Amino acid sequence: MIFELSNPLTKTLITHLRDKNTKAPQFRHTISELTKQLTYEALKEFPLIDKETSTWLGNKNYKTIDEEDIIVVTVLRAGMPMLDSAMELIPNVTAGFLAMKRDEETHKSILYYDRLPECKGKTILLVDPMVATGGSMCDAIELIKSRMPSKIIALNIIGSPDGLETLHSKHQDVDIYIAQIDEGLNKDKYIIPGLGDAGDRSYNTED
Repeated sequence: MIFELSNPLTKTLITHLRDKNTKAPQFRHTISELTKQLTYEALKEFPLIDKETSTWLGNKNYKTIDEEDIIVVTVLRAGMPMLDSAMELIPNVTAGFLAMKRDEETHKSILYYDRLPECKGKTILLVDPMVATGGSMCDAIELIKSRMPSKIIALNIIGSPDGLETLHSKHQDVDIYIAQIDEGLNKDKYIIPGLGDAGDRSYNTED
């Protein structure tokens, strides 16, 4: 399933991201707010468990998400604001990290860092702002699947129709929640209109 957010506030926040005058702190904050929206949608039918909670009335059982069942995996470095945002909402989850670099000639991704916790039987929230060709996301999902999680859910800010189709066709069992599906890719495989480089814009590392 590919689920695109349709809230007018979502569209407004995406417009703020597109604005080249948006500075790094605001850019990260906007990414964070969009991630919260995506997380709300992705977990709206997530099962609840009973948790004994110490309250002013004594110990009581209340419904809650089993946070220890969830791992939030980010693709460095652009996904860091998304990871931080998800962990603000569900602070008892575990984090995982993957680093991939795009080969500018082949447009394929190269994995150079893998720091995943034990994934067997867990629900994975895979966060990455951009889905261009879908190559790096597919590679990340294939790696995570080798660790035998129970479910993988992708959270993305911007994506191209081609990249999402590639992702969906190769991994139909992965639910994709995305804030905005853009027009397409240019000849260099960058998303149009896109946001520019989300990692550079988040951390002031543009050339």
